[in-house]
Amino acid sequence: MGKQSVKIKDVLERLYAKYNRRYLIKPDPLQFVYRYSSGADMEIAGLLAAVLAYGRVEQIEKSLDDLLERMGNNPFEFALKFDEGNRRKIEDFKHRFTTGGDISELLTLLKKVLNEYGSIENFFVEGYTSSDKNIIPALSKFCDSLLEICAGANKGWVPKGVGYLLPRPAAGSVCKRLNLFLRWMVRKDDVDTGLWKSVDKAKLVVPVDVHIGRLCKILGFYDQKTISLSAAIKITEGFAAVEPADPVKYDFALSRIGIVENCTGKISSRCRVCELFEYCSNREDWA
Repeated sequence: MGKQSVKIKDVLERLYAKYNRRYLIKPDPLQFVYRYSSGADMEIAGLLAAVLAYGRVEQIEKSLDDLLERMGNNPFEFALKFDEGNRRKIEDFKHRFTTGGDISELLTLLKKVLNEYGSIENFFVEGYTSSDKNIIPALSKFCDSLLEICAGANKGWVPKGVGYLLPRPAAGSVCKRLNLFLRWMVRKDDVDTGLWKSVDKAKLVVPVDVHIGRLCKILGFYDQKTISLSAAIKITEGFAAVEPADPVKYDFALSRIGIVENCTGKISSRCRVCELFEYCSNREDWA
């Protein structure tokens, strides 16, 4: 590891020690996973929380509260036995442009998966190969397989809303929400659940949103103008140079800079006490 990587690792480790705490999870949608003690329920709640993690934070929380309340105390059983009665329970659900019909389509897919494979993990690892460079090929197979099942049940048609919930890496999607779900399931520490035992955390890809993208650009991990799947992979490679066995280790801690410290990328008086101050202070717009 070069001197620069050692320096960045020291900074990232301080951030991890400071922010990677269970009590700092809220308002992250991961909070809804910890409402349940059963791993089966946590897995279903996790996928739903991840795919609906778009829009304003307050709206995400409100929508997930609403959806999970409609599903009762056992999300796994609700999905496993999804029927017309359950469909009616969520038919008027809405989160921005995701409808109850979209969620019903997703739960119909999950019902098939759960009845055949027992868990989302077992279905996912059907397309996972440990020799792959990263998780993207497996994620592609996961999404493609679900969309093929959906198309087969709808005379070749996949509803647009379902396609949005299951974006395809092959189509160039950055897949932030699904990579977030994989981080929650695969990694294990005070924040991430570690429910999945069959996937190597070294294969994970950073779930890049605008906040993580901005901070990673400051750290020098990429310089692309837009956030794309190739940018996410490049960012992940930057973290892998620092922590090869766990490249998404620092994702949650870095995201707290925006959520807990209200960092917007603009210079403020609070910047001088931030662990990233030295990197930000080299920016051309620093006054």
